[in-house]
Amino acid sequence: MNTEELINFFNNSKCILGEGAVIERLKRDTDFELDPFIVNSAFIYDDKKRTALDRIYRQYMDIAAEYDLPVIMSTPTWRASEQRIKEAGYESKDVNADNYRFLDFLRQSYGPFSSKILICGLMSCKEDAYKPEEALSIEEASEFHQWQAERLSNAGVDFTLAATLPALSEAKGLAHALSKTDTPYVISFVARPEGTMLDGTPLKQAVAEIDAEVNPKPAAFMLNCTHAAFAKSALMSETNSSDMVRKRMAGLFANTAALSPEDLNNSVELVEQEPEDFGRSVADLAVTPGLKMVGGCCGTDDRHIKALASHLKELKD
Repeated sequence: MNTEELINFFNNSKCILGEGAVIERLKRDTDFELDPFIVNSAFIYDDKKRTALDRIYRQYMDIAAEYDLPVIMSTPTWRASEQRIKEAGYESKDVNADNYRFLDFLRQSYGPFSSKILICGLMSCKEDAYKPEEALSIEEASEFHQWQAERLSNAGVDFTLAATLPALSEAKGLAHALSKTDTPYVISFVARPEGTMLDGTPLKQAVAEIDAEVNPKPAAFMLNCTHAAFAKSALMSETNSSDMVRKRMAGLFANTAALSPEDLNNSVELVEQEPEDFGRSVADLAVTPGLKMVGGCCGTDDRHIKALASHLKELKD
């Protein structure tokens, strides 16, 4: 899939369902320990852990198939950088490609519906996604992330998603790294209700600068790990957002906690939201401001995604 094909997929789909939480569900729903370096990326190499991953991913794809909605699924590679893979002791494995093949195998089992399942290669910042002060510079980020960007592109992902980005500098560097591959890519920020990234950069500045400075530019932008109410406030901000931002912003993978990123990161208990409330509020963003891809992040599970799919189906029909 090239950038034009991805954009056409977005434009020709009235609503696209996003997956729900994966990593966070593994923490609260299983007894398996996440790797301190690469989190869940090595689960595919253990039969029992692979089965747990399989179950979660199939729940989301089953829901999409039930409601006949195109769906976005992310590879379990959020922390699978070259450095972290070496620190975890998996340098002999092609971790990024193996995770894509795992997810593609699941996709192919859905027969004709598999054409409606897109797989994105998931990446993120080097350090803590909620601490913008730890973000890499543009040059550092471009160099650091190039290795994983190439591995995911070569594996054959439909597009690459650089998500949970707190600062403009690392977002730019990631965009530069991704632009050097042959795979379309999407950049996703964590946003504050006032319409800024966590480092204080207005969304309209972040989108405009990346679009102007990186060639080819992202196929689209997104928000993730942001509550639906915060996302709507951010995108509709008269000061820090704009019509240009709303046009370039393709989606939201929302969490269930109406907390600041700092409070969410420090919370020792899961802050839940009723699935129906979640589904309705996130689906509303497909109307205003018109987001195409909506799904879940921390706090969500199959109940939340099913409720969301039900509301999206009503919009689609």
